[in-house]
Amino acid sequence: MNAPHDPAAPPELFTWEFATDPYPAYAWLREHAPVHRTRLPSGVEAWLVTRYADARQALADQRLSKNPAHHAEPAHAKGKTGIPGERKAELMTHLLNIDPPDHTRLRRLVSKAFTPRRVAEFAPRVQELTDRLIDGFAAKGEADLIHDFAFPLPIHAICDMLGVPAEDQDDFRDWAGQMIRHGGGPRGGVARAVKRMRAYLVDLIHRKREGLGRGGDDDLISGLIRASDHGEHLTENEAAAMAFILLFAGFETTVNLIGNGTYALLRDDGQRTRLQRSLAAGERGLLETGVEELLRYDGPVELATWRFATEPLTLGGQRVEVGEPVLVVLAAADRDPERFDRPDTLDLARSDNQHLGYGHGIHYCLGAPLARLEGQTALATLLTRLPDLRLAVPPEELRWRGGLIMRGLRTLPVEFTPEAS
Repeated sequence: MNAPHDPAAPPELFTWEFATDPYPAYAWLREHAPVHRTRLPSGVEAWLVTRYADARQALADQRLSKNPAHHAEPAHAKGKTGIPGERKAELMTHLLNIDPPDHTRLRRLVSKAFTPRRVAEFAPRVQELTDRLIDGFAAKGEADLIHDFAFPLPIHAICDMLGVPAEDQDDFRDWAGQMIRHGGGPRGGVARAVKRMRAYLVDLIHRKREGLGRGGDDDLISGLIRASDHGEHLTENEAAAMAFILLFAGFETTVNLIGNGTYALLRDDGQRTRLQRSLAAGERGLLETGVEELLRYDGPVELATWRFATEPLTLGGQRVEVGEPVLVVLAAADRDPERFDRPDTLDLARSDNQHLGYGHGIHYCLGAPLARLEGQTALATLLTRLPDLRLAVPPEELRWRGGLIMRGLRTLPVEFTPEAS
């Protein structure tokens, strides 16, 4: 038997029990230590920011740099603050690791690919992918919604946007699977997958540059090449790093949005039934507010990516010194009762919902319109085609993936009445 938690002592963080349900621990931190210094599993010490107001301040504060070069810890620790393997693979110069003016320049190059208009044009392809994946298991009466659905959908979607040929997309799926296993795969597997992905992207960039102008090049990588060939000064490393982070950030977040969102709905019959009735009536409003609420309630990104103080500052009454890492806990901020009414209740119709699931400030998620489209399409199609979808195992048997930044299930076994073939 575990000893009961002493309410006066800080809760234990980053255990398997914590990963299953971190929200009670975050509630304690919000109340007693809203900006809390802790030692992470990697050994790196960092400040955790858990209140909504402090989180918004930190996300927009330009004294908090995204560049790991500002980390005050010794050089051996600096490789522990980003994506494993990205430093050795020379993939550091991407949007999550740089500040203005380089951030402004690189973000401008890709932002046009994620405008609402461009994403809306991509909607039929997302629907096609969604239906094809559900077709693969609908007649069986059971599935693992992570492996069979939530994982492959965004991988193929972002590969299509980047311009990865269909015959190469299974390789990307394998590498992506190694990258999100974290502690669940072979030692060093993440770094090897990152290295292979970089080699492929460099080769693909060369091939696309050689074929530019021959048609069929209305994709994101071709756009990056055209920009670098027309005075935007995009280096090969920058182009490869940009493609890499768009792929990495563009799939794992959506895997978790679909997985966590479906799981939340399967545990709340009232909200799920309400959404199904709304969809059956041909309405979209509850679906749109519902996806935003699922992002707030149990979102795909638990902690925002690393920031480092470039000068002393005060956050939530705590002094943060130069070079100290700061991690904004989005999952805690989005359940702050000072900002959200009944924050621990899932309410798909919640209208006052300025959640931080996509971040805030200049690093606000570039792919948010695409993630929204994928989340809405996936949930609406699942709940319509498989109306009696239900968990196939007790919730306590589910396992959450290890890792600091993302929050997502390893598997999501479900049952349903098979579709007639």
